[in-house]
Amino acid sequence: MGRPLLGIVACTRNHEDETIHRVIDRYLRAPAQTMAVDVVLIPALGALADSRNLAARIDGLLLTGSTSNLESWRYGGAGDHGPFDPARDATSLMLAQAMLDAGKPVFGICRGFQELNVLFGGTLQHLPPARQALHHAPAGVSIPAMFAHGHTVTPVPGGMLAQALGTAPITVNSVHFQAIDTLGTGLVAQAHAPDGLVEAFSAQVGPAQVLGVQWHPEWDAGHNPQSRWFFDALGRAMGAS
Repeated sequence: MGRPLLGIVACTRNHEDETIHRVIDRYLRAPAQTMAVDVVLIPALGALADSRNLAARIDGLLLTGSTSNLESWRYGGAGDHGPFDPARDATSLMLAQAMLDAGKPVFGICRGFQELNVLFGGTLQHLPPARQALHHAPAGVSIPAMFAHGHTVTPVPGGMLAQALGTAPITVNSVHFQAIDTLGTGLVAQAHAPDGLVEAFSAQVGPAQVLGVQWHPEWDAGHNPQSRWFFDALGRAMGAS
């Protein structure tokens, strides 16, 4: 038996008038460096791909963050808070469901966290300006400065995050304008931001473990034990040593 395969769904972008499929390097390196897995990219082909075939071939799925937002019709919302990536939406939601049906783990970061909430029937909101300052750095800062922006989250007593890291508030980075509005059915909140937003959740769907966080553990997984915990949990769920 070879090492487990972790699938990571790509986003689509226009480059020189053509569509490209891409994943930012840090989403690939963080699991490759912290877990005994091999990483494979899943192109955002939507219904052109056989999600059940893919789910049979990979051992875990990671839904990453992105600069795009889910289209609001997918959760019964309104508004035009783009940019959007319909191909990413379709691919992530279909493949995540196929993975759960196959009893395999699905983890999500930022946009991926929001995708999982929508998959479980939850809704999203675009944060008003008065709340955005807590959750995103000011416009115009560098990428390192953007990911240095953070706030505390408080683990829910008795939850998996609290059992692993304790119940005291922890500081996480925060780079998002959209957030959970209503939590999906079957998802269990694991941490909240100071303004009450759900910042982490989990679920158990048969043998399949689900874990999502609104922050970005991939940014500093190499030296931050709180971020490393996310990938350690994914590795355990995939059976990676």
